[in-house]
Amino acid sequence: MLRAEKSSVSFLLVTVAALIQGPRNRECRIGSARVESGVGRSDLFQHEWALNMNRYGICVAGLACVLSISNVALAQDTPGSPQSPTGTADDTLFSGPQAGEMLPPFMLRQVLGAEAGKDVDIVSGAGGSPLVLVFVHDVNRQSVSMTRVLTGYTKTRAADGLKTGVIFLSDDATAAETQIKRMEHALTGGVVTGVSAEGREGPGSYGLNRNVMLTILVGKAGKVTANYALVQPSLQVDLPKILQSVVEVVGGQVPKLQDLPGMQGMQRPGQPADADLNLRPLLVPVIRLGAAAEDVQKAALEVEKRAAADPRVRKEVGRIANTIINAGKLQDYGTPKAQEFLQKWAKEFAAPAEGDAKERKSENRTPENRP
Repeated sequence: MLRAEKSSVSFLLVTVAALIQGPRNRECRIGSARVESGVGRSDLFQHEWALNMNRYGICVAGLACVLSISNVALAQDTPGSPQSPTGTADDTLFSGPQAGEMLPPFMLRQVLGAEAGKDVDIVSGAGGSPLVLVFVHDVNRQSVSMTRVLTGYTKTRAADGLKTGVIFLSDDATAAETQIKRMEHALTGGVVTGVSAEGREGPGSYGLNRNVMLTILVGKAGKVTANYALVQPSLQVDLPKILQSVVEVVGGQVPKLQDLPGMQGMQRPGQPADADLNLRPLLVPVIRLGAAAEDVQKAALEVEKRAAADPRVRKEVGRIANTIINAGKLQDYGTPKAQEFLQKWAKEFAAPAEGDAKERKSENRTPENRP
């Protein structure tokens, strides 16, 4: 791609030179003809002025084209620019130091555990031991699920020398700490978990890409051995590759997904396993934190359109909405506008379980027994 762009730029440079030379030759010919025919100096000056402006105008336009194409070429070949909207580990997407590069030290403020409130340099503290760093750019169901399951496994390898750190990135460190404490139950205990001291961009020396949900680095001996920049993390697609990279630095066999500590209960008994029913791309735009109200509205209407056309989608969206609400986690999903839609879908798309309905009915009859 870059070679083709360079050829195009070279062609345009030659073309611009020809365009500049053309008016210059015509100027000489016309100027001589006017002198020979006795045209006044004032008329000749005006004509030369017009020709010069024409020549420079063509030059500027040509150079603008060259610069425009050069910028396109640079944008396409600059690391860190997203190349695909899917965001799986196979995409050409860059965030953080790449394999073979050094892992620079950085500070984070611990939020959970006995060391909460203390600053720590996890890279220096690892002392060259195998290390997994999970940078959380965006807090949502996908990013938290991947973080919980992956660190649930890496924690079991601590006895083999594997160190783990989870770093949340936010411009509001206080709000981020509050959020982490609120969802502590959804994270892995006993793992260094904290907030970057350098805001949403993270450690400046890392060159993280804020357009991804997660940046996962695997390293050893102070160097990166694998890098995963994930826009939409998938446990089924991305996690096996990450686990393979972890095993390569710490040893052992790659575990099966169903054997991982955090995977139990992810698929409920009796839940239909529709391989072609992938609601992630449909629901993520609705529950994305910080999404504008009009974007949430547009995405939600698309969900309702799909639900009206496919009973399976309707049932699954209803089940997901009820699961979130019944678990008391509604406030963790998206904006207030998104939460309104989740409440709506919980009521309209799927009836609650019979036992839950009877329990709520009983509570409505006896308010004094409510917790």
